[in-house]
Amino acid sequence: MTRTDVPATWDERTMLTTFLDYTRATVHAKCEGLSEEHARSAPLPGSPLMTISGLVNHLRWVEYSWIQVRLLGEEDLGPWTDEDPDREMRIAVETPLAEILSEYEAQCARYRELVASLDLDTPAKEPIRDGTHVTLRWILHHLIEETARHNGHLDILREMADGVTGD
Repeated sequence: MTRTDVPATWDERTMLTTFLDYTRATVHAKCEGLSEEHARSAPLPGSPLMTISGLVNHLRWVEYSWIQVRLLGEEDLGPWTDEDPDREMRIAVETPLAEILSEYEAQCARYRELVASLDLDTPAKEPIRDGTHVTLRWILHHLIEETARHNGHLDILREMADGVTGD
């Protein structure tokens, strides 16, 4: 997987998808060579769900929620429940990190193709909390922001786990 934040062309779609792919690839880079023990470790006493595997699984399900549920209007079949809204973080420690990363990458590939087929002004079928039907453009910006923010968390957790740092 190529990791670059420099788009091949300077149109809006290419810039957005390049930055999203860059942040997605950074998730994989942060996990490279990580042990299963470290992937499942929750080193922050006040955040028992803050694990590397949990964050990666969360990002996988965040994309699912925004693309399949919100944008396309499909039924929400995510792992969360009203009783356990963060279940995707909790169940991740039961799955090998390589499997979570593989599922995330396969899903990103499907969404990459889907996004390429839609106009950036395509409205989401399901509204956000305030009733607004955001556009695909807004969703792509949001996914870049959320993935980049969680990459910062991954960076800190990785350094705490085994001292590995990097951009």
